[in-house]
Amino acid sequence: DLAETHPDKIIRMKIDVETGLSEAQARDLADRLEVKGSISDAVAQLKALYDVFISSDCTMLEINPLAETAERMLIAADAKLNFDDNAEYRQKSLFALRDHAQEDPREVTAGKFDLNYIGLDGNIGCMVNGAGLAMATMDIISLHGAAPANFLDVGGNASEQQVVEAFKILTADTKVKALLVNIFGGIMKCDVIANGIVSAAKQVGLQVPLVVRLEGTNVEEGKKILEKSGMDIIAANDLDDAAKKAVAALS
Repeated sequence: DLAETHPDKIIRMKIDVETGLSEAQARDLADRLEVKGSISDAVAQLKALYDVFISSDCTMLEINPLAETAERMLIAADAKLNFDDNAEYRQKSLFALRDHAQEDPREVTAGKFDLNYIGLDGNIGCMVNGAGLAMATMDIISLHGAAPANFLDVGGNASEQQVVEAFKILTADTKVKALLVNIFGGIMKCDVIANGIVSAAKQVGLQVPLVVRLEGTNVEEGKKILEKSGMDIIAANDLDDAAKKAVAALS
């Protein structure tokens, strides 16, 4: 809201990651924050915050509110920190504090199988390989009048077991009324994905329409596996066709 109503109140400062927050930059920031107490103390605190951000592999460090007492001391009254999941191997002590009870259980389960999942509010479950293709898939679903139920990227080298686990996560969402699988096989092989789809659909006892678009490495083998599965799978020729069929399957 502040950025929209009072953009002049947002202070932006570029920091050289090689040298870090300089003394002059910290002093300038303290001045612009209109610190009433010791500027030197404020500078020290601002530099310490930057050091924490870098050393802890933060993706966000928010102090809100930053309070100034009657004695003119700066106090971080509340704070929120997010950390880069990719840095878990070198931030073991921080990640040991993680409370999974505070997270979406679907995202927790996805993480255990190296799947990238984010739950959304729509009703078409999506399983895609590659973040860019996943975003495009969600966009084209929206273009055709529906809404994606999730972002789920199985990555470029998913195993059959990962595909099975992805299906379990998708079908556990009661809002999902149709599934759309959109795979472009480069490193990923379409026949591996197809075997995973068939296995997953049988294991979960699929109760919603399933639309599958395969393209790339071993695509013909993958299509044959789907055709011979005996399952009611809706094949699509391209992304637009897949999105249209997924939306139509809702009615």
